[in-house]
Amino acid sequence: MKKLASLLLIIATTIACNKKNDSSIQNSIKNTKEMESSKKEKTALIIIDIQNDYFPGGTMELVEPEKAALKAKEVLSYFRENKMPVIHIQHIALQEGATFFLPNTKGAEINKIVAPLANEKVITKNYPNSFRDTQLLEYLHENNITDLVFAGMMTDVCIDATVRASMDNGFNNTLISDAVATRDRELNGKVVPAGQINTAFLAGLNALGGLYATVLSSDEFLSKNK
Repeated sequence: MKKLASLLLIIATTIACNKKNDSSIQNSIKNTKEMESSKKEKTALIIIDIQNDYFPGGTMELVEPEKAALKAKEVLSYFRENKMPVIHIQHIALQEGATFFLPNTKGAEINKIVAPLANEKVITKNYPNSFRDTQLLEYLHENNITDLVFAGMMTDVCIDATVRASMDNGFNNTLISDAVATRDRELNGKVVPAGQINTAFLAGLNALGGLYATVLSSDEFLSKNK
């Protein structure tokens, strides 16, 4: 009888422990999901200057803008599916002598590949740095955004200026490497291909352990955030 009682006690204790462990596991899963949900709420996608003048037929055509825009669209679709914040930055050129992104022109419109939905924020800028003289910083603070994911154009101008300013303003940055584009540049009579410019500027932003941004391809970003 004593052996039977001891055995029953062991069984009861084991069942109780298993229930406790199951409860702990369920709580852990719940907490993890809540943390992931909170992280998503605090992460916004910022799409910079994917506008018609950068595409074939525009007045400032870049190298392979469609390819970059389609990669940006893949990331945009992820944000939309997860109901995460999306911000479109639209450049309007006001300076004298400007040749592209002129006010009230087709070229200044956001390209159809990443066209904003009615519920997505669109912020107009007039300088390469998307934070300069815009409501971007205020909007991010109002919505408790701490992490930013960037895609857009041009890599060595508005992307570079905005990502660096973002870090200076205290945000954690991710830059999608295949969702950016630029054009060939000329310096001292030599042409620097757009691909080399992209690589150099992305490497600079990712330097020192991602000081200004963690640079990931669209596939890497989507795989990491499944």
